[in-house]
Amino acid sequence: MAVGVIATIPVQAGKNDEFEAVFMELAAQVLANEPGCRFYALNRSKTDPQVYKVLESYTDQAALEAHGQTDYFKAANVKLAGLVGGRPDVEYLDGIE
Repeated sequence: MAVGVIATIPVQAGKNDEFEAVFMELAAQVLANEPGCRFYALNRSKTDPQVYKVLESYTDQAALEAHGQTDYFKAANVKLAGLVGGRPDVEYLDGIE
């Protein structure tokens, strides 16, 4: 079964550009190297520019789990940790096919 993810990430004031750069580098690696990832897109809130939402879709649970184990995902999380303004809120969804 397909798996969807919506991650809501608060970012520290003044850190938007750096956050976006690190995340977009991660997204490029995800899309280039993870055939089980259907999409991986960063979006910024129109009402609060310090809040981002990552929309993700995977072919199955195994693809999502593999994503979290990649070296580039782990490395990006280390960089992103100093830019976020709190713990991300992650919602998991059942994909409808």
